[in-house]
Amino acid sequence: MEKLKNRNLRSGKQFLLGCVFCLVWFLAQGEGKTLYENHFEKELVGQAPSDFLVLDGAFVVKEENGNKFLELPGTPLDSFAVQFGPAQLDNIAVSVRINGTAKGRRYPTFGVGINGSAGYRLQVSPAKKMLELLRDQEVKKSIAYEWKSGQWTKLRLELRKMAEGHWKVEAKAWEEGSSEPQQWMLSTDETEPPSTGRASVFASPFSGTRLQFDDFLLTAVE
Repeated sequence: MEKLKNRNLRSGKQFLLGCVFCLVWFLAQGEGKTLYENHFEKELVGQAPSDFLVLDGAFVVKEENGNKFLELPGTPLDSFAVQFGPAQLDNIAVSVRINGTAKGRRYPTFGVGINGSAGYRLQVSPAKKMLELLRDQEVKKSIAYEWKSGQWTKLRLELRKMAEGHWKVEAKAWEEGSSEPQQWMLSTDETEPPSTGRASVFASPFSGTRLQFDDFLLTAVE
């Protein structure tokens, strides 16, 4: 009986240590309160979610193989965007996954943004084979990036206030099914204060084919 009690005590301690480890790991990732989340499973097919602000474009919820997502048609060939979640200033992270296809030598352009229409954007530019970090229309940083047509791409964009008058913007993108990069792929230090605004997804269907968006997540970070 005493051995059983000791074994149970050790198991309890191991479980507690495991919980503590998981908590420490979670906090180390910088993740905080979820500010907005939408996987579209509760949304009505054929229309945009009621809490979205469609700036331009025929964004509607579609369903295929039991999965719902937001879709932008392949025409007209222009630039479109939709905003979601509460307006935020800094210490935020947004992540989404986006799927598009090329047609011949024509490619879509797409990405995710924060701080409203003139805020920061992480943009996949397949025609240039680049991944770009922009503020409004200004490219802050860019790297070579090989995008795969017809594959879901995950994107993450983060803005932190490091000190008074000092912000850091970081971003990365990776193909669904592959491991998330441990390091940020793009990073820039900013001294110009950001603007308060909502998160967004945007796209230009220059290939003439539809784009799909799913798993919207906006979180506070520390």
